[in-house]
Amino acid sequence: MLEVAGLKKHFALKGGRTLYAVDGVSFTLGEGETLGLVGESGSGKSTAGKCILKLLEPTAGQIRLRGEDITGLSPAAMRPYRRAMQVIFQDPYASLNPRLSAGAIVGEPLENYESLGKAEREERVAGLFQRVGLSPAQMRRYPHEFSGGQRQRLGIARALALKPALIIADEPVSALDVSVQAQVINLLMDLQDEYRLSYLFIAHDLAVVEHISHRVAVMYLGKIVELARTEALFTRPRHPYTEALLSAVPKPTPRAKKTRIVLKGDLPSPASPPAGCRFHTRCPYAFARCRVEEPKFDEKAPGHWAACHLAEFGGGASA
Repeated sequence: MLEVAGLKKHFALKGGRTLYAVDGVSFTLGEGETLGLVGESGSGKSTAGKCILKLLEPTAGQIRLRGEDITGLSPAAMRPYRRAMQVIFQDPYASLNPRLSAGAIVGEPLENYESLGKAEREERVAGLFQRVGLSPAQMRRYPHEFSGGQRQRLGIARALALKPALIIADEPVSALDVSVQAQVINLLMDLQDEYRLSYLFIAHDLAVVEHISHRVAVMYLGKIVELARTEALFTRPRHPYTEALLSAVPKPTPRAKKTRIVLKGDLPSPASPPAGCRFHTRCPYAFARCRVEEPKFDEKAPGHWAACHLAEFGGGASA
């Protein structure tokens, strides 16, 4: 469904400096698959998603949708591809136009891309409302009259309106209560089964990512440092950063023994990333080679990729 190769997004700063927000990201996404993209705030997850959607123009790299290169297309040339790729935004409050009714918000993509009469469009919108767990009677209401979970359902309905093949979900449940998060996640999984959707699921909540994703990619300072099947990544991480993230996930059994890995320092600035391995300034296992040589992103086990010098000697951080 989606192929991303060497994707970069650099921003020019004052004084001739450059911010390396996304700096060489590569992955594939299959039909009906969910790829979780995780990492700390500032790692480049959302910027990568916006580049794939062409909301931001990539600095370099290639984006292929169903085998077709869309990287250098103009906004006009991108229009036919917009139907196939949609987005669910993080903030269910800011992503809805407060001046439009809920029905108009969900129906706007149909108005832009399809020649439908008013009655037919309203019928399609009513069907979308029902499919995401809302009542057609709510079509006349405005965003401020809905709860946070209901607003996110509106965002999902809007993303579904054109029957896309790929949806990029950018932190779609982070602004919701935990009980509502579960409802929205289950809805997304049901919709995937029904419509054979592919999801790029951007998040920082690893418990949510584990539940919904088939594979997981871990980003750090603009690069993917580990990518694997969800079970493999959660049971045997091959990168120290992944190991530290997993150690911070709350356990459902409070008395269970748990070793928390506390990383020293803050995420370095993407305007001046460290030489060598970008994680070496915070890595508890770093040695001399890490400070001067950037590790290759290699397949350490079948389907399990990581960029770590330690992974070359018997299995990575968890070993």
